[in-house]
This record gives sequence, C-alpha cells and structure tokens, in this order.
Amino acid sequence: MADIKTQLESLQHKLQQLLKNHQQLVKENAQLQKELDKARLQLNEKNMELDKLQQQVDVLKLGVKGWDEEEKLLLGKRIDVYLKEIDKCLALLNG
Repeated sequence: MADIKTQLESLQHKLQQLLKNHQQLVKENAQLQKELDKARLQLNEKNMELDKLQQQVDVLKLGVKGWDEEEKLLLGKRIDVYLKEIDKCLALLNG
C-alpha cells in the first residue's frame, strides 16, 4: 500500500511539474507572438518606406535627364545609402 502511495505522490509531483512547465511555455509563446507581431508591423512599415523610396527614385529618374554626371552620381550614392539602411532593417527583422 505504501508503494502505491509513493507512486501516486511521485505521479502527482510530476504532473504538477508538467503543469508549471506548460504554463511557462504558454507565457513564452504569448511573448514570442507579441514580438513576432511587432516585427511584422515593423517589416510592413519598412516595406512601405521602401515603396515610397522606390517611387521617389522613379520620379527622380525622370527628372534626372537634364542633370550632369556629377549630380547623378551623388544622387545614386545617396540612394544606395538609403537602400543599405533599409536592407539592414529588413535583415534585423528577418534575423
């Protein structure tokens, strides 16, 4: 009889531990969901920003036809810097 009682107590202890682990995993899952939602929101914002910049590039390309080569080069460098920054942001969000 004592052996069964010991086994039941052991099972009860293991069950309590499993419940604690489950609760911890539920909390962790909720936190990770929040982080994922935040990252998705940031990614959407960056994609919208990228779209705006692409539109600006398209507009500038149309207006650049009368520019000299140095002006075009400087503009290209500025655009490259913006695109690198966006790429870094996207990498951080996806990483």
